[in-house]
Amino acid sequence: MNMKSIVYFSRTITPEKVLELYQKLDHSLSGKVAIKLHSGETGNQNFLGPDFFKPIIDHVGGTVVECNTAYEGTRNTTEKHLKTLEDHGWSKYFPVDLMDAEGPDLVLDIENGKHINKNYVGKNLANYDSLLVLSHFKGHPMGGYGGALKQLSIGIASSFGKAYIHGAGDPKKIWTADHNSFLESMADAASSITKHFGDKAVYVNVMKNMSVDCDCCAVAEDPCMKDIGILVSLDPVAIDQACLDLVYASEDPGRDHLIERIESRNGVLTVEASAALGIGTREYELVEID
Repeated sequence: MNMKSIVYFSRTITPEKVLELYQKLDHSLSGKVAIKLHSGETGNQNFLGPDFFKPIIDHVGGTVVECNTAYEGTRNTTEKHLKTLEDHGWSKYFPVDLMDAEGPDLVLDIENGKHINKNYVGKNLANYDSLLVLSHFKGHPMGGYGGALKQLSIGIASSFGKAYIHGAGDPKKIWTADHNSFLESMADAASSITKHFGDKAVYVNVMKNMSVDCDCCAVAEDPCMKDIGILVSLDPVAIDQACLDLVYASEDPGRDHLIERIESRNGVLTVEASAALGIGTREYELVEID
């Protein structure tokens, strides 16, 4: 229980470095690989596109997976989301699976959940043997920050599942539920995904284009601080904690704006709750690679 998780880190931010750090793990993903990333809301200028992730996706040979959103935009219906995936170049380069394009949802049990005991995810998740989570680390209007844990929870949840998590079990309260209950519900949901895949999951966080806003925002603030680097780990809690620590340790004056966003939304609670559920540990060893 006292073991620290390894988090590989490089200040060099290139597509090739993502693949190099992944290979440092020496943890090949087997079978059919789901590659969860953010397709990017139309109009957003900060999301990381297919050119950036192409080397690692080509190497792994998996399928880019997404789910529909639960709010207005260009990704809240299957038809619109597929067009967005095409417009942003994902389906040009890679096989793409909108996992909740057709119902019914796959329902995963959540053991020891604090607020929810079911997680409604895109039913096609059942078709995959392992998971690669490619996260763009940045701020978030509700979660405070977005990283690996948000991808595991909100990202893999179906449209209904997103509302269910946001509402801490009551989808009608998608925007009105107790805020901390929402953050802890994200941890609850993430725990069902880590249990589903076991040790067949790898996490990549890219600290680039760090705005206080998420890639889900059509109108987002420009990045507020300089880029930091790429992190890779087998532990989603450790990798998010390491990213938070790197923000706090930065001497860039723009970091204060991002920290205000994280703290005003109590973003660290999702990390704390995830660690309490045994998803991973906040104790890590950061191994820096040139």
